[in-house]
Amino acid sequence: MKNKKRKVTSLRKKSVTVVLIAALVLAVIAVTISGAFYSYNMFGHYKQLAEQLADTSASLMSAEDIKHYYTEVKKLEPYDDEKYNSDEAYRKEYDEKVNAIKDDKYQEMLDILFTFADQSENRNEIEYIYVQVIEGNQVTYIFDADHTDEAYQLGTVVPVSDANTDKDGLENGIPAFISNNPDDGWLCTCMRPIRDSDGKPVALVGVDISMSKVVTEGIAYIVTLIIIMIIAVGLLSLLILRGTDKSMVRPINKLSEAARRFVEDRGKKSDEHSAITQLDIQTGDELETLCDSVKQMEQDINEYITHLTAVTAEKERIGAELSLATRIQADMLPNIFPAFPERKDLDIFASMTPAKEVGGDFYDFFLVDDTHLAMVMADVSGKGIPAALFMMMSKILIQNAVMSGKSPADALMTVNNQICANNREEMFVTVWLGIVDLETGLLTASNAGHEKPIVKSAHGDFEVFNDKHGFVIGGMEGLKYRNYEIQLAKGSKVFLYTDGVAEATDNAKELFGIDRTIDALNKCKDESPKKVLETVKASVDEFVGDAPQFDDLTMLCFAFEGGKSELTVEATLDNVAVAMDYVGEQAEKLPFSQKAINQIKIAVDELVSNVARYAYGEHEEGTVSVYVSSDEKGMSVRITDSGIPYNPLEKEDPDISLSADERGIGGLGIFLVKKTMDEIEYTYKDNRNILTFRKNFAE
Repeated sequence: MKNKKRKVTSLRKKSVTVVLIAALVLAVIAVTISGAFYSYNMFGHYKQLAEQLADTSASLMSAEDIKHYYTEVKKLEPYDDEKYNSDEAYRKEYDEKVNAIKDDKYQEMLDILFTFADQSENRNEIEYIYVQVIEGNQVTYIFDADHTDEAYQLGTVVPVSDANTDKDGLENGIPAFISNNPDDGWLCTCMRPIRDSDGKPVALVGVDISMSKVVTEGIAYIVTLIIIMIIAVGLLSLLILRGTDKSMVRPINKLSEAARRFVEDRGKKSDEHSAITQLDIQTGDELETLCDSVKQMEQDINEYITHLTAVTAEKERIGAELSLATRIQADMLPNIFPAFPERKDLDIFASMTPAKEVGGDFYDFFLVDDTHLAMVMADVSGKGIPAALFMMMSKILIQNAVMSGKSPADALMTVNNQICANNREEMFVTVWLGIVDLETGLLTASNAGHEKPIVKSAHGDFEVFNDKHGFVIGGMEGLKYRNYEIQLAKGSKVFLYTDGVAEATDNAKELFGIDRTIDALNKCKDESPKKVLETVKASVDEFVGDAPQFDDLTMLCFAFEGGKSELTVEATLDNVAVAMDYVGEQAEKLPFSQKAINQIKIAVDELVSNVARYAYGEHEEGTVSVYVSSDEKGMSVRITDSGIPYNPLEKEDPDISLSADERGIGGLGIFLVKKTMDEIEYTYKDNRNILTFRKNFAE
């Protein structure tokens, strides 16, 4: 999924936005505070005015007269407001009765109220001044200083509309309060009690001051203030924008443009054409410091690029040399397989996977002569080029020593002395060196501190061969090493390796180990050496997973397929000696004593002579075949002919306690073979006599 291109907002817009938001917040706060302050002062003023006017009016009213008027009004027929407004005769009759109650004193007090109302009316402030008596849930008007036709006449009764006009309101009056109603608009109302000589409240004088003008003026004030604030915010934003643009945005844009051009022109060698070098920002603040830092950064980058170019070129040169060294190292080791395609007596395969471009592990194998193959497995201390150089030197020295005719132990001793003579870096190498006789399968080997070989018998499994180690090559001069022998039979295999196999590590820091190595080998024990190595490598890779390779991984597998092992000659007495010499030659290459070799030759003499004398009769001719095989325990000889069926083992053993004349002729040779050989058996198969005897190595 592709990342969407991020929208970029200019610093100028951000600055204006921030300033506008801040200014608008301040404007709202200012308008709110101003409005609240205006309302508090103006409403307070009118409340105080209403209270003063109500107090003055109450002090000028006569409580006794008001009680008299109220008493007289109550004597009249109860006031019916609906009838009064709809029945002209009723209204005229009621007005006549009310006017009869009014006297000069009544008119005098009404005039006083009109005087207050008229004086304030010029200022369009006082709306109503009235006197009323509250009784129960009814209000009876006594005075109403209102010039309009809507003025309440003496005795007009209306329902109580304000919960505050209860007994407590009549006793103490009603403090000034602000109200808004659809008919009269905004009013400031205040009521004060009119008390008699005993101090008891008789009636209430009410004052209603119109607040509509005040509220209208307040709204106009707020609107004007808002307009002023908007103009101020606009001017302030413009000033700040210009200041920000001059002191911040333009210098930053210059820096941005110079940086962009620097990237485009970074290939130029000289600083003369650098846009950053030509920058001249003198703001006297952090931007000027930033400009100086960018100039210094440009200088450092140019120096770094110059250095990096040189380092990159050097790295490429080293990389090319390492690649060449890798190829040279690979070419130094045998890498063409099959290695000896013309030979059927062996199969060998090897591989090396270095942890770095070049490694310190190495293997080698080469023919010393037509019947002897040398094998080397070694591991140099350290990694990289030093180890590779030490490896190549060690390989050449080992091969030269072996080719000069030395045994493995003598060859390692010679190489150790040569390396120790000039080893100031104190490097060392572990080496396993073996030479196998391809005719007999006898492997002579010596170990200088290396991993133990893993050997598979002809019909068995891979097992670790516990050889005795000598000290590493290059560790100490004058050391001697010992040879040991392993008898290989046809089908035997030898697996050689470095510690990179057993010590391969997974992400959990667990080692592959020698047990897993043997398990992997036994999965393919009957496969070719190449298949064996591929299986082990796959098992190691599966175990390690994606963990990094810390050590070189080097392996070699040798399979012994057997050399010249069968002789077929005419079944004549003259060829008995040929058969004896052939078997004796094979036996002399194995770790037999001379006595054992003589016993084997005597057994061949007896058995082949019997075939020559009796298998084919006097007038028939045939052949006899002698097949020799050996393993880690001894040697087997199989004598085969196609003569008449005859099992010499069925012949009764002679009584050797008798004299030669007494026991007769014949049977003694087979008896000697039985006694001197460890195993002997006969079978007749496919029209052939097959007699096999075996002689084991002395323990």
